[in-house]
Amino acid sequence: MFTEILFPTDGSQGASAAFDHVLDIAAAHESTVHVLNVANTTRDSVLQIQGEIVDGLERQGERLVAETADQAQERGVNAVTAVHQGEPYSTICEYAESSDIDLIVMPTHGRQGLKRFLLGSTTERVVRRASVPVLTLRPDGDAPTYPYRRVLVPTDGSECAREALTIGTDVANAENAALHLLSAIATVSLGVDVRSDIQMSMLEETANEILADAAAYAAAAGVEPVAETVEYGPSIQRAIRSYVEGHDIDLVVVGTHGRTGLDRYLLGSVTEHLVRTASIPVLTVRNTSSE
Repeated sequence: MFTEILFPTDGSQGASAAFDHVLDIAAAHESTVHVLNVANTTRDSVLQIQGEIVDGLERQGERLVAETADQAQERGVNAVTAVHQGEPYSTICEYAESSDIDLIVMPTHGRQGLKRFLLGSTTERVVRRASVPVLTLRPDGDAPTYPYRRVLVPTDGSECAREALTIGTDVANAENAALHLLSAIATVSLGVDVRSDIQMSMLEETANEILADAAAYAAAAGVEPVAETVEYGPSIQRAIRSYVEGHDIDLVVVGTHGRTGLDRYLLGSVTEHLVRTASIPVLTVRNTSSE
């Protein structure tokens, strides 16, 4: 389903570990991998000196993408390379749009300094801005499992969550993986009085309606969910992480924005927290239909 995969790299250890996973996906689906290095020319130290520094960054980038492409060729994966100048996150997003990329894969951290600069903040900006799904991996997380055996889609019924459900269902179909659907409820904000009991009942009813709709969509797409669960926790993100750990999930597919308010709340901040802390790959999906 992902035929054109973009892998931005700074040569860090995190990028190297993520690329192994990229090659697993690409080899299984006969995908083309685009290896991109961005020479960050927006920093003051680079702008003050210009010429030699920029040339040096580009030469380093050329060597890096060539070495990375060689690894792909060894696995029988077709790779194309590019070195661009600019702001890393915006350059990555622009490349994805201009090259018809289906998936961006990035580690959550990289090297700092002038020479290597794919920082965690760059990854988070790409997650927020990219018009295509972004797969993130923590360099210090568990070694990712592939093929994916269990895929989790948390949902709050928002438009963005439905986009994530579409992608998550497609992934489960393509990987022949078990699909888990989850609606999370944060309990800390509810308090302990009678009104809290009423609110909890309303939240549970809404959560089960959302899950039923999501399950019906998945079934119509040819995937019967193996679980439809309402999970409780002190926060939405902790409820999701608890489910991941308790059910040996291999991949989380989540929208980058959700509905605010008491009844439905898969917020962007929840997604960013998962990207930073989840020990397994997180596939983020933006809804761009209303933009």
